[in-house]
Amino acid sequence: MVTENTNPLTPLLPDRHPQHDLFICDVADAVLKDVMQHMEHPFYSLSKKPETSVKRYRNGDHWLEITPSVKGLATIYDKDILIYCISQIMAKLKHGEPVSPRVRINSHELLIFTNRGTSGREYISLMDALDRLEGTRIRTNIVSGDEEQIDGFGLIDASSIRRKQGLDGRLLWCEVKLSDWVFNAIKNEEVLTLHRDYFRLRKPIERRVYELARKHCGQQKSWKITLKHLLMKSGSQSPEKRFRQMIKQLAVHDHLPDYQVFFDEVADMVVFTNRGTMTPPSLIEGHIPPLKSETYDRARQAAPGWDVRHLESEWRDWIVDAPRDVDAAFVGFCRKWFEKRGRP
Repeated sequence: MVTENTNPLTPLLPDRHPQHDLFICDVADAVLKDVMQHMEHPFYSLSKKPETSVKRYRNGDHWLEITPSVKGLATIYDKDILIYCISQIMAKLKHGEPVSPRVRINSHELLIFTNRGTSGREYISLMDALDRLEGTRIRTNIVSGDEEQIDGFGLIDASSIRRKQGLDGRLLWCEVKLSDWVFNAIKNEEVLTLHRDYFRLRKPIERRVYELARKHCGQQKSWKITLKHLLMKSGSQSPEKRFRQMIKQLAVHDHLPDYQVFFDEVADMVVFTNRGTMTPPSLIEGHIPPLKSETYDRARQAAPGWDVRHLESEWRDWIVDAPRDVDAAFVGFCRKWFEKRGRP
């Protein structure tokens, strides 16, 4: 049994399930890279109170509009469900298994995964989160030449819930259908790995700041941004004075995963320094870097009928050192595979 430290002054929440090993992928990054392109604006609420008003953000010629349901905008804690779904899909892709936008969620496993308690109240909060995720709609414009395209989409398209009979029946499992917007980003492997302590961050703004640092600083040694710009990108509704205090506290406690935070009061800049706790890209997937998304299309042409994810798994197990052109090497492997075996 784990004894929890519930002292609110402790920067991080207790690790409620210390034996649980996580492989976490960030949906926010997948969304921003695949669908939002360079429109790096927030669309999850950082408030603990329901936000029911339409939000609109602008970056140059691009704009983003988020419309909540009557139950409120999806929160940064609701996003834990999407992180769980992405992790499951990524794990299947890694093992060459078929994937679908429909993901079955074991409620107990989800609560453990996201470092939550397993009381009845937590199960009820999951149902509320699904309602907010399903009800939140995003609309954005994509400018190409002299034309403007406006697209609308959601975070999840549908959900179903199975629970014990009765008003106080415990949630057993739920199924989520991810939107094409999110699922396509996952299939293209446009995801990032999060530190396990992401789920231990107490405050919504801490999670959001970590996400921005993870995306913009990444594996670089450092990244700096003006406090005013960071406030805009975070989506926080706090006044600039209050936001400055929060960043100062974050720097003093020095508990942000992967990155150290320094606030330069003279320049009014926030500087993130890489702690070196992330696995370098060169050490991921057996020293072989990830393939480009278009390489999979070339691979399908080279080996028609074969599951290219399965072929990639076979190729990575077979290859010893990274070739000069990994994408061309993989397509060549698929071509020879087809020549020897033909259609499956």
